[in-house]
Amino acid sequence: MDILKKITHFIHEHHVLTLATSHANRPHACSLFYAYDVDTQSFIVASSDETQHIQDIIHNPLIAGNILLETNEVGKIQGLQFKGVIEESLKENQNRLYFKRFPYAKVLSPKLWIIEVESFKMTDNRLGFGKKLFWNRDES
Repeated sequence: MDILKKITHFIHEHHVLTLATSHANRPHACSLFYAYDVDTQSFIVASSDETQHIQDIIHNPLIAGNILLETNEVGKIQGLQFKGVIEESLKENQNRLYFKRFPYAKVLSPKLWIIEVESFKMTDNRLGFGKKLFWNRDES
């Protein structure tokens, strides 16, 4: 089983992630639409400088997040947790990915950010109760 391929498939089935940030011992979480760059294992998100999460990452770019499938059926539970670093997106090819997925967002001229994923942990109960799949950038 190719773990990164399975994780990527799950990511492409969804479009909203939860982002967790922290600054001065104050945690914050938000939900963001995302596009995913398979070549770099990075999420592209849009957000403005005034938001709490962007103010947090200006001081601390280390983030965590998750994507989940909502279900009441235990045997179908799937969820993905990730850790990484976020920075302003300056790569035009990644910006194009975001606007291809969310073309209506272009008229808002949002500021785009890149989350470079350092690790994934995916729970997939379809493979067995509590089955976990792990991927780390350092080990790939």
